[in-house]
Amino acid sequence: MKNVAFGQYYPAESPIHRLDPRAKVILTVLYIVCTFLCKNALSFAGLTLSALLLVLLSRLPIGMVFRSLRPILFIIAFTSIINIFMTKGEHLLTPADWKIQIYAEGLWNALFMVLRITALILGTGIFLTYTTTPIALTDALERLLAPLKKIKVPVHDFAMMMTIALRFIPTLTEETEKIMNAQRARGANFTTGSLVTRAKALIPILIPLFVSAFNRAFDLAAAMECRCYHGDEGRTRLKVLRYRASDLYAVLIMIGFGAAVLLLNHYGAGPVLS
Repeated sequence: MKNVAFGQYYPAESPIHRLDPRAKVILTVLYIVCTFLCKNALSFAGLTLSALLLVLLSRLPIGMVFRSLRPILFIIAFTSIINIFMTKGEHLLTPADWKIQIYAEGLWNALFMVLRITALILGTGIFLTYTTTPIALTDALERLLAPLKKIKVPVHDFAMMMTIALRFIPTLTEETEKIMNAQRARGANFTTGSLVTRAKALIPILIPLFVSAFNRAFDLAAAMECRCYHGDEGRTRLKVLRYRASDLYAVLIMIGFGAAVLLLNHYGAGPVLS
């Protein structure tokens, strides 16, 4: 669970760390769009290079960044298998009389999907979690969604709930590990047996975890009431967000990357995502 990127901020001095959090949210959306625009081998090669460039620009430990892919290895493997065995094409790689037939198009599709999912996880993780604190992220979302206040949408309440949720993800993860270690010391086994047996073994973990979470929620509510918290009314901020020229340049570069992906899709040669 320590490999989950959500809520894990890594302090460093990098160009991505210095960007305005609102610009990072916009960059994340644009980067996600770019990943889905890729259609052929050249555009996916550009996507792979962009993901590696983001890792280098963020100045994060490479091992830590790629360990965040561990929780989705099953999804990557399952997607690859589905594409390999379910995609039909013109270039058959196995004998025609075999029941299981594999086409070259299926292998290319599997590779493209792996690159797309990996780029999505790395890009969103670098922009939104590893280089942005949860407080800065929710503050950025609140500022970006501020126009919705005119139609009575409680934007501040949503942002506050998101802040609290992101803040307590590492805390609850640590609490879960402590409870599991305590249960193992008492002879509990979470790795062997049938699926039903292992599910039942999790019950002694879930009950104390829920109790601990509710206790923390009550303590947090009491602390907020003692500090006279009344929502967005009359609220001021310690750090005022301001756009800089570097934020504009980063957004323009990402738009240019999207335009380059479209050009590679149109003029590039090689295998195409089917």
